[in-house]
Amino acid sequence: MSDEQREVLTWSDFAAGVRRLAEQVVADGFRPDVVVAVARGGLVPGGAVAYALGTKGVGTMNVEFYTDIGRTLRDPRVLPPLMDTAELPGSRVLVVDDVADSGRTLELVMRMLAEQGADARAAVLYTKPRSVYRPEYSWRETDRWITFPWSADPPVPGAVDSPA
Repeated sequence: MSDEQREVLTWSDFAAGVRRLAEQVVADGFRPDVVVAVARGGLVPGGAVAYALGTKGVGTMNVEFYTDIGRTLRDPRVLPPLMDTAELPGSRVLVVDDVADSGRTLELVMRMLAEQGADARAAVLYTKPRSVYRPEYSWRETDRWITFPWSADPPVPGAVDSPA
């Protein structure tokens, strides 16, 4: 994929984007009790947004959907370990992910939290125009593939099994 087809997020822009997301949440009057980061792409932004909001309650929801650039499973699926949602009914939850691409992952997570009785809203760094789920808070919109600073390089050699 050529550089013209990519949106490259730098660490500096990431810091500005996280701050802007937190400002949007505060301006909206939403004060989350818990930030839920959607793993893996939302782990770094989720932690950073939680710090920017001063929110100490942080959880993760592991969802697999993308398997490679432009390749997905048929449907997103929640992976273990499962987050304990027993304390969430009535809680204000901010779900954070890196991007609402197809929006199907966020749609799944938001539905699950609503079924648990949580008042949940979503914040992402990027929203794609085609996303079926429109997050309440978004820093930028793009239709390009995004290179995030935490996933720009491949895993270190020997970290994962090579395909047979």
